[in-house]
Amino acid sequence: MDGRDLFFRFLFGGSAVVLSYVTAKLLPWKVIGGIFAAFPAVMVVAVMMVGMKYGSKEAAKTAQGSVYGMIGCLICVLMVLFSLQLTHNWWVSFIFGLIAWFASSSFLVYMRDHKNISKSEQ
Repeated sequence: MDGRDLFFRFLFGGSAVVLSYVTAKLLPWKVIGGIFAAFPAVMVVAVMMVGMKYGSKEAAKTAQGSVYGMIGCLICVLMVLFSLQLTHNWWVSFIFGLIAWFASSSFLVYMRDHKNISKSEQ
């Protein structure tokens, strides 16, 4: 990864985050703002940059890998909601959510790899 790649990742990813924030603030329907707050900017930019540099086959691998992170995002959101109801502390809930995201995503990758190892042994 060179400086140009980093610049474009920052530009595209940052633009997506700013666009989702502005959309969330301008729209009167807060649920729509929440939907835009969950925009997968990192995944979209990663797939785009890998596709531009290495082609569609590698971009597909990146997109496939992001499935585990996206499932982790769902678990993160549920953990934050649950934690907010219990603690009424956004900071603690945020930390719990990040831990749940990382742990669940890592667990899914582990399960996928373990399943593939079991299949190859048969």
